[in-house]
Amino acid sequence: MKPAETATDAALLARVRLLHLASPATPVGSYAYSQGLEWACHAGWVADEKGLRDWLSGALEYPLARADLPLLGRLWRACAAGDWQAVERWNALLLALRETAELRAEELRRGRALANWLAGLGMDDGKTPLFRPGISPGISYAALYAYAASAWGAALADAALAYVWSWLENQAIAAVKLIPLGQTQGQRALSTVAARLPAVVEGAMAREDHEIGFSAPALAIASARHESQYSRLFRS
Repeated sequence: MKPAETATDAALLARVRLLHLASPATPVGSYAYSQGLEWACHAGWVADEKGLRDWLSGALEYPLARADLPLLGRLWRACAAGDWQAVERWNALLLALRETAELRAEELRRGRALANWLAGLGMDDGKTPLFRPGISPGISYAALYAYAASAWGAALADAALAYVWSWLENQAIAAVKLIPLGQTQGQRALSTVAARLPAVVEGAMAREDHEIGFSAPALAIASARHESQYSRLFRS
């Protein structure tokens, strides 16, 4: 086999593994979280297809584009370089930017679940500290995702695109149950917002350290109110 063919095969396999990692079937419990969307629907903030598009666009523009994705890029680079001090620093910042207890708990629970799943795939070599409980305040889902993507040789842009697509798809699935919204309307909203993902990822990867951060008061309020919502389907 020619070297070019080998490289192509490796790149394709990395993309397949990313699809596996970003799939709703991956056992990390993503389906159990709405990230404040449940209370927003309960309060009437999100009541139809347009409201869903607006909500998703706002979350994409602020938390995802200005914090999660830039930090995912830094975590990917740190994992690829084996710089565990940098991983710990960026991981701590990501958790600090989770504005409510339930959003922070979600990130940590999904991180533990992903660590267990990756260990089951044989990725815990006993040397990578991400699988150990010593890093404070805990390992985020984003850090484990970045580690897996870099270890599998996935390009950063591909990894970031799969990461944000997984978030968007889970939000759309939750909305179909909560509003309630027909499958066609939900998929139409998903398709409309998804068209912006490549540009959002490109912009997020170009952000400087001092540009990381956001203000999303409606999301924070919805998540905080959800913590004490009387009847609910989702954990966040």
